[in-house]
Amino acid sequence: MTTAATDHRAGRRCHNVLNSLHATHYFAPELGAELGAVGITSPRAVNFAVRSAALGAVGAGTVTATFYNYKYELVARHVPAVWRTAAPEQVLAARLRAVDASVRRLLGADAVASDEMAEAAALALRAAEACSRTARPLYSAHADLPVPEEPHLAYWHGTTLLREHRGDGHLAALMSAELDGLEAVVTHTATGRGMTPAWVSATRGWTREDWDAAVARLRDRGLLDTSGELTERGVALRAEIEAETDRLDRAPYAHLGTEGVARLTELGTAFARAAAAAGAFPADLVGKA
Repeated sequence: MTTAATDHRAGRRCHNVLNSLHATHYFAPELGAELGAVGITSPRAVNFAVRSAALGAVGAGTVTATFYNYKYELVARHVPAVWRTAAPEQVLAARLRAVDASVRRLLGADAVASDEMAEAAALALRAAEACSRTARPLYSAHADLPVPEEPHLAYWHGTTLLREHRGDGHLAALMSAELDGLEAVVTHTATGRGMTPAWVSATRGWTREDWDAAVARLRDRGLLDTSGELTERGVALRAEIEAETDRLDRAPYAHLGTEGVARLTELGTAFARAAAAAGAFPADLVGKA
């Protein structure tokens, strides 16, 4: 009988719904408002600051390395200058205030105060007990932060730990596949599940020329065809990357067990769907257009 400990698909499904809830705050107006209150007004600076603040007042090189798919020159326009505006501790506090306000808005007071939210928080944090710090800088930095007391914030914190744990492992898989940051984005977009090229350009700093050059390199490797679609070899490589990511991320879901993973997925799906229905994400975020 297949169990969560051996079925990579169960862990991946669980991660996907948890990551959806985590990601809502990046698009929430509350985040811009809270960071603006501490002096950070550029949307790009907000993004770099809130995700890297757990690492401390790091420089552009560290942010580029850990984020992987951002152009260094874009990062360097904002980091480390952003830390002269607000210290990492101020950013982390502002981020948590934004998460509090946005989750309450998206899910409603009843969901925030529900037994299901408290249960989801306990399950996510239990899964995170089995995460590994080794070679996982973003996960490890966030694992040093205190767990918030309120269940909806504890749940968000748990989703963040699991998200960054998988993300750090995913970067190892991308490097093994010899895909640089932009090539990783281009091949992901070609699956139909990644960000559109317009969003990549607007948020990651890559130009049309950069994108076209990455496409040309991927064609030379036989991963994309002349229409920009994944070839059979490209499809296989993306599948291998996800399988390797699953392997590197299996510990928290094996620790939680079959029933725990199923229940956390059920609860997480309900919260993620409610947030999406409330308009948490831009309509043009995902796709090939």
